[in-house]
Amino acid sequence: MADDEIDYNIVFPDAVTSERHWQGTKEPVVVLLGWAGCKDKHLSKYSSIYNEQGCVTIRYTAQLKSVFISESFGFKELSGTALKLLEVLYDYEVENSPVFFHIFSNGGFMLYRYVVELLHSDKQFSSLRVIGAVVDSAPGSANVRGALRALTATLGPRVNPVLWCVLTALFAVTVFLLRVVLYPITKYVHRNHYDAMADHPPPWPQLYLYSGADRVIRHKDVEDMVGTLRRHGVPVESVDFASSAHVSHFRDFPVQYTQRCRDFLVACMASGEESQGRSRRLVQAQ
Repeated sequence: MADDEIDYNIVFPDAVTSERHWQGTKEPVVVLLGWAGCKDKHLSKYSSIYNEQGCVTIRYTAQLKSVFISESFGFKELSGTALKLLEVLYDYEVENSPVFFHIFSNGGFMLYRYVVELLHSDKQFSSLRVIGAVVDSAPGSANVRGALRALTATLGPRVNPVLWCVLTALFAVTVFLLRVVLYPITKYVHRNHYDAMADHPPPWPQLYLYSGADRVIRHKDVEDMVGTLRRHGVPVESVDFASSAHVSHFRDFPVQYTQRCRDFLVACMASGEESQGRSRRLVQAQ
């Protein structure tokens, strides 16, 4: 692929399935942002939740170097990726459809942060109609131990032990210095994803799926974010699966997980249609 392209997958539903679920309205476009190191075959299992619901789905996972290196050193490389991802909606002429996000772990949430910032500030995307978002196993805040566990899981057992020690040591020192010790200073140059989203959250409804047993993302970080969103007046729901590991809620509770996601999407679509109807009535009355 060319340097200015991103490696994504898009799936369109068949017309019969779409009509059965959405009955004449534009089917939603669901954008799935994978966790660091996520393989597309794994992300496709989640996209099937929405494909079977008659949705268009776009799958994308940010590169490891962007998540673990660029973000750790304060480089906003993912901002450019977010721009290219939103442009995909225009490339396939689905920019007038309702847009729904499904985000996984800090790897997906870091990219989502820049998507939200573009939706807040860039006139090119002001017409996009985001109706909601599901956040799975995120976000975490200043958790060096959890970040190391995520990096270890991503690198896998095949990495040379010496290389593993060097990489994890460098990563731990960098994250601890820049994101913990020096963060009171470095935040003026580059705020972390957690604080940026807590200060300027998106207004659309959100569903947070997490677990008290997660050893990568602390459940308290998720619960604090949910509380912050509520104080901002953002409609937010949360589900603690209690026993499932990091990004394993779907694997351990497939029926409950699928139903939660689908019910939330349907509720967001209904709310979006109601809001759009109110806007049309206001315009007609003027």
